[in-house]
Amino acid sequence: MDRFVSTFTNRLDAKGRVSVPAPFRAVLERQSAAASIYCYPALDAPALDAGGESLAVTIDGLLAGLPDYSDERDELSVALYGDVQLLGIDGDGRVVLSESLRAHAGLESQVTFVGLGQKFQIWAPERFEERRRVAREKVRETRKLIGIGQRSKISGTGDAGPDDAPSNP
Repeated sequence: MDRFVSTFTNRLDAKGRVSVPAPFRAVLERQSAAASIYCYPALDAPALDAGGESLAVTIDGLLAGLPDYSDERDELSVALYGDVQLLGIDGDGRVVLSESLRAHAGLESQVTFVGLGQKFQIWAPERFEERRRVAREKVRETRKLIGIGQRSKISGTGDAGPDDAPSNP
């Protein structure tokens, strides 16, 4: 399965055009002959969520898990599909980000594309650097907690070290 990976920063011109990183375009092209991008304001960050057909299929799956005509399904549909803009990629590999998308993410002269596997996000570079710092800090804390739990499983106690692990007689 193709995944969006890595981080790229590109220039945003006065008309709102930005080059989509070549590795991202390649994933989009393999997902659909049209190679367009589903793009909408992220629900929980000053960024844009974006992706190809795989992202649309994921959204369909989320909606399918909710009862037809329920408030929850309608709200999620409005929040995701209601705000989606289908961005065409021109011959130079660029898309035009509308004023409303740029305003939501605070995009001015540069754009950072961040691969998240099945989708990618578009950030203002300085906002993304803060997001990355916070994410790494949280991962370090989580890793510490997971590491403590793993040592307990190996040794059978919560306070034993690796040298105290049971041996085979």
